[in-house]
Amino acid sequence: MSAGWARSRVAELRLALMLLTRLPAGRLDPTPALPAAAWAYPVAGAVAGLLAGLVFLAARGLGLPPMPCAILAVMAGAVVTGGMHDDGLADLADGFGGGATRERKLEIMHDSRVGSYGVIALSLALLLRVTLLAEVLPGHQPLLLLAGIGALSRAPLPALMRVLPSARAEGLGRSASILIAPGSVAAAALIGLAIAIVCLPATLAPVLATVLAVGLTGALARRQIGGFTGDVLGAAQVAAELAALLALAAG
Repeated sequence: MSAGWARSRVAELRLALMLLTRLPAGRLDPTPALPAAAWAYPVAGAVAGLLAGLVFLAARGLGLPPMPCAILAVMAGAVVTGGMHDDGLADLADGFGGGATRERKLEIMHDSRVGSYGVIALSLALLLRVTLLAEVLPGHQPLLLLAGIGALSRAPLPALMRVLPSARAEGLGRSASILIAPGSVAAAALIGLAIAIVCLPATLAPVLATVLAVGLTGALARRQIGGFTGDVLGAAQVAAELAALLALAAG
């Protein structure tokens, strides 16, 4: 393993942190190509989960009951990620719910305003996330569980970007769909699975639930707009996270 190879991987990891979180990662010069960082998505997700877990533990240490601790952990996660995945879910709900044609759906999704479909989807997703965390976290290690969920919910995103075409003729999505390498897809999946095996109390059910959630989101996106956008990826991550938590709660 050469020093140059290691520097490239570190730069790609830093780029993944820049793309998926609001954490400071320093200046990159030169900046790696965006698709090259796809393998590190689950690592960035694990970091975001760890920070949310720290907030949950701190709140529990102050004697707070599980529900407010879960709310604080979700708030911390939103701060760390900038709420980008939740924003994608809201935009997707608005577009798919309010647009009559593919072009109109994409236009609505591009609009920064949030409509009634987006508000409903976002509210229900946040309510379900808080409720599930309050149910699942007290019986497990919050740091490990949230790191595992964070990694697992982002690991399939490169595969979605590889399998689906870009729904737009321009933008970052199109370059990612063309240039993302199969090796990056495989690496993201393996890294996410490895982190999940180490961090989660059970692995099979959350993994299957995650794959199903991302697959259904991708199938819906193909049907509605013919491919993926950044909003589709954000919605897929939220769906995967909730599906994994539901699987853990059911087990």
